[in-house]
Amino acid sequence: MFRKQVDVLKEFFKQSKKYMEIAKVGEIVRRYFVLNAFDGALTVLGIMMGSYLVGVKDPHIIVGAAFGACLAMGISGFWGAYMAEKAERTRALKDLESALFMDLKNTVLAKASKIATLWIAFVDGISPSVIALTAVIPYLLSHINLINFETAFYTSLTLILAMLFVLGAFLGKISRENIVIHGLKMVIVGLAVAAIFLLLNLTI
Repeated sequence: MFRKQVDVLKEFFKQSKKYMEIAKVGEIVRRYFVLNAFDGALTVLGIMMGSYLVGVKDPHIIVGAAFGACLAMGISGFWGAYMAEKAERTRALKDLESALFMDLKNTVLAKASKIATLWIAFVDGISPSVIALTAVIPYLLSHINLINFETAFYTSLTLILAMLFVLGAFLGKISRENIVIHGLKMVIVGLAVAAIFLLLNLTI
């Protein structure tokens, strides 16, 4: 039974890969992944720094806020991307049908369009959540008393900056430019956000 389920999954991924190649979604998926992962990282950074600003030192509150943000971003990202992609691809398919004077509903193109829409929506929904949840792992460790709150704060901050660097480096690789410079550009954005909160803390 288990072997049969594995075979079904393998076949599904094999077909999905074929349909995604037909629909040419690689570039779109990469773009959605980076944009939404960036949003996830900065959202958690905002929660962390905002909590720091008002003097909250309870990891349970920060983890709860981050989980809430992850859930909202995940649902919003998936459903928003699904509806937007479905609308665009349905329109493109109908335009093609009009040009060819034929029904394409049960063709490979129609199936590729549906699979591509689902995968794009999945990436859009999961990427900010994965990044955000990774960023709050130190706070989970603090919540169960494995590390103290200050260590959790700085470790989480380091994780976020590291993930921003990786995202930037990934963009540098895609554009075939200097990956270090691209990584540092993303890190600078994260540091700028943190600095703004620190400046607010000094002025309040």
